[in-house]
Amino acid sequence: MTDTDAHHRTIRSFVRREGRITRSQQRALEELLPVFGLSSEGHIDPVAVFGRSAPLTLEIGFGNGDSLATMAEQDTASDFIGIEVHRPGVGHLLLELERRETGNVRVMCDDAVPLIGRCLPDHSLDRVLLFFPDPWHKKKHNKRRLIQSPFVALLVSRLKPGGTLHLATDWEDYARQMMDVLSAEPGLANEFGEGAFAPRPDHRPLTKFELRGERLGHGVWDLVFRQRSPA
Repeated sequence: MTDTDAHHRTIRSFVRREGRITRSQQRALEELLPVFGLSSEGHIDPVAVFGRSAPLTLEIGFGNGDSLATMAEQDTASDFIGIEVHRPGVGHLLLELERRETGNVRVMCDDAVPLIGRCLPDHSLDRVLLFFPDPWHKKKHNKRRLIQSPFVALLVSRLKPGGTLHLATDWEDYARQMMDVLSAEPGLANEFGEGAFAPRPDHRPLTKFELRGERLGHGVWDLVFRQRSPA
């Protein structure tokens, strides 16, 4: 068991607020997850999974999956793996993949931390995306935030040399913490200079949540870091 696994066995970075699963989402979980899903046991071989060698993106916590489906549809030359713990969101994404006839996405429904440690080989990812994770905004709950040094070190180990880690949050305090944690990681370099946040990259679709926040005057902070190539 790694330090990261041990940390998250006792401190969860999420709460299962599943709500109601619709009939169509339940049907998707039963019929489509076997088609688009990946096993949570053993290492994943992306070439075997997708039947080709292509740039590979991991999105952690994809919510309802609309952004992931859009990114995959717009970048058919790349492959995507999405991890989400909430089953209604997984069901929604599966329905979108079926509707759009998208073949370059695979889905995992579980806690991301042990899955990444157990299933993804070292240096297998070209890009990792984590958009709007739970900010755990009360100070006494900050320890539950996902972006902490052990988890970032795990992500760095899974990135290819030169691969990118892209985070986004609408909570300024969390953005500052993210900046501190990523800047302290020796395996990462800020694409936009020391301490600098990034403009929203074109590949990150605007979500309904984000558009609503913009109308209310909320800010959004993007961070884009690159894995340092070996000397």
